[in-house]
Formats: sequence, structure tokens, C-alpha cells
Amino acid sequence: MQTLCAYRLVAPGSEWRLHRHWFEHSAIGDLLGEDFSLGELHRLYECHDLILEHKPALFDHLVQRWKDLFNAKFDVLLYDLTSTYFESEPPFPEADKRKFGYSRDKRPDCVQVVIALIVTPEGFPLGYEVMAGNTSDKTTLKGFLEKIEKQYGKAQRIWVMDRGIPTEESLAQMRQSDPPVLYLVGTPRGRLSRLEAKLVKLPWQKAREGVEVKMLEDNSELYVLAKSVDRVNKERAMRRRQLKGLWRRLKELEKMDLKRDALLLKLGAARQQSPSAWRLVKIQLPKANKKFAFSLRKDRLKAARRREGRYLLRSNMVGKTAEQAWEFYLQLVEVEEAFKHLKGDLAVRPIFHQKMERIEAHIFIAFMAYCVHVSLGWRLKALAPGLTTRSALEKFGAMQMIDVHIPTSDQRELILSRYTQPEADQKLLLEKLKLELPEQPPPKITTAQLASTEAV
Repeated sequence: MQTLCAYRLVAPGSEWRLHRHWFEHSAIGDLLGEDFSLGELHRLYECHDLILEHKPALFDHLVQRWKDLFNAKFDVLLYDLTSTYFESEPPFPEADKRKFGYSRDKRPDCVQVVIALIVTPEGFPLGYEVMAGNTSDKTTLKGFLEKIEKQYGKAQRIWVMDRGIPTEESLAQMRQSDPPVLYLVGTPRGRLSRLEAKLVKLPWQKAREGVEVKMLEDNSELYVLAKSVDRVNKERAMRRRQLKGLWRRLKELEKMDLKRDALLLKLGAARQQSPSAWRLVKIQLPKANKKFAFSLRKDRLKAARRREGRYLLRSNMVGKTAEQAWEFYLQLVEVEEAFKHLKGDLAVRPIFHQKMERIEAHIFIAFMAYCVHVSLGWRLKALAPGLTTRSALEKFGAMQMIDVHIPTSDQRELILSRYTQPEADQKLLLEKLKLELPEQPPPKITTAQLASTEAV
């Protein structure tokens, strides 16, 4: 297990690569006091078969460990989902979780599984769940609320989620719980239309530099309309770029002598390339005495400009200040950061396993490696600020362990395993992190040459 987690953290790849290359080119065997049998391929797969039953125990352990190491608190929980795809062809067994569904990786052509993750605002992961690839986001929250309550007991926790995850039913259940489960969620823009008349009368309040909010209490809930200057500029630039590109393409099509079917195909391609801008343009298809034409929908453009860079948040935490509500929502970036590390630094994808149990075990190993990744990141933040987990691992990766073979007079061979002494920057980093290198291992003596001589 230590070998698989270290491999996932330091140089992630397939178990086949671990077996054939990484184990003998790394110092993991010397550090764990094991020989090559530790990296034997079947043992690695057998480990996958044994670990899933320990998930609940690990989640319990993590809560206490985060408290002991970093004095972490768990009154605010961030919840989000992602997907990871498989470049393999169905059909699969009926109970298999690999299904076609909404792909956050932009790979709708591949089957996938959905991963739901809970982290604290500091980024400490508390738990995760692997679900079928066609699972709807709206169906996941109720089960997770029950699991967290069962595992950690009832408490007045604050759940922060993006829009699309909670349903009206689940939010009502959270409000009616005893004690009430507090929430702050992003809200679809359709609800903004319903509340716009009330919100337009309210004054803007400054939440932080570059962010203004309006707060509206309605039916025991708090609605927060936030406007970010940076986000306004970003969304406006994206919209302009798309609209200019679409307008240029439509002018090109206007000059072409195309039949109706060919024109429709090209319009479909233009719409797919600029979906946001397409809603702002009115298209007149050729018919009878009318030619192909297009015009700008100015009413929709004004509505789009009015809503650019604005978020509508919804919460049952009545009484919170504007700044507190906005800060809570910003913390969702920690979940996105966790998914980024899982898919990037820890390379949870591609998944080479075929059995569903081993696929889930692979994700479990990646989750444990992420726990180590987060722990090292927080130690660096406190003791060596400015360094990331990946940069620290790369610095330590420059150290090497070598075997020195010394023949003896009685035709045996003395093997000295020695690691290179740390360079100045490595030594400084070790001191900052309060880490000590292990003692140099004792020498080994092999009688292989002597045995071959006696045989002769």
C-alpha cells in the first residue's frame, strides 16, 4: 500500500510500469526494507482487491489526523462532483459503474464514472464516493448528507455547493433537519429573473475590493446577488470574442452561393463553435423572395450585459454579512483545486484496470496519495512558504540512492547501498520541514560468485 501510494504521489503511472521499471529504478525497496517481490505485478493487483473495505476506517482516521496535525475544523464542508473517463468499449456487466453521461472532461464519446468529493475550506479531504457515470448531480446530495451524519454525527454544519447539485426537496430537508443543516449554494439564472424586480430596488454593498453585493431575505432564505468587476471584464471579453467570430463567419456565409441544406450545415457548425453568441443573433433563412440575412438581438445583448459577472447565491444562513456569504462561496475553489491535483499531479486518469472493484481501488489509492499531497502542502505553507508540493518533490527527487559493489578476496561481493548527500537547497528544505534522512543501510554480502566457483 505504501509503495502504491508513493508511486501515485511521486511518479504516477500504471501498475505494469511500477513492476517493470519504477520499482527497480527507485529507492522504495531500500526504504521499506523489501526486495523486488514487493513490486511483483500480481501482488500489486491483489492489494487492490483488499483495500476497499477499509474506506470507512480511513475517513474516521482522517478527521482525527487533520485535527492533530493542523487543528482543522469541520463546521464548513465543500461538496462538488467531477467525472473521469475510460477509453474502453462497452458493453460492461449490468452492475458496472462505467456509463455514458455528462462529461466534465469534454469526452462524451467515452464511458465514465462520477466522483463526488467533500473537502474543508482549507482543502483537507474528508471523503469521496464513486458513482455510475450517468448519475445526475441532483440525486447525490441526499445520500451524502446521510453518510456524513451517520459517520460524524449530527451537527450544524455549513454545506457550500455549486448550482445544479441541490434540489428544492433536499434544501427543504436541510432546513427542517434538527439541528438545521446550513447551506450556501449557487443558483440558476432563471431564479434571478424571478427576483430581479425586488433586487433592482436594493443598494449595492461592498463585500471586498472589486466585489459588490445585494442581499434580499425572502421566505426565511437569504439571496445574495454578487457582482465581481474582474468577472464582468472576463465574461464581457469572452462574449465579444465569440460574437465577433460568429459575425465574421455569418458575413462569409452571406457572400457564398449555397443551397439551403449546405447553408444549414455550416450554420450548425458556426453555432457549435460560438454557442453563447448564437443566442444574441437573429437568423433569417432563405425562403421565397427573402435571402439569407442576420441581425443583432439588441434586447438580448442588453440583458446579457446586465447579468455578466453576476452570481445569485442562496442560503438559509439569515443574518450573515455580505462579506461572509461571498467568502463562503469563494471557498468552492478548494474542491476544484482538489480535482485539478487528482487529474494532474496524481494522474488518476487513465485507468488501466478492467474490473470495477479494482477501478474503485485505484481511485481509493489516488485519494490517499492526495491526502499525503495536502499534508505536505500545508507543512510547506507553514515552514517553507513559496514552495508547492510538486516543487518540493522535484527537489527531493534529485537525490539518488546507488549500490556500490566491492569484490572481496574470497570471491564474494560487498554491496553498499548509499544515498547521495543533499545539496545546499535540499539540506535547507529538510531543515525547514524538520525532516531527517534515514541512517545509511548496512552493507550486504552476496555469495553468488563463491557458489558459482565451487560448482566449477
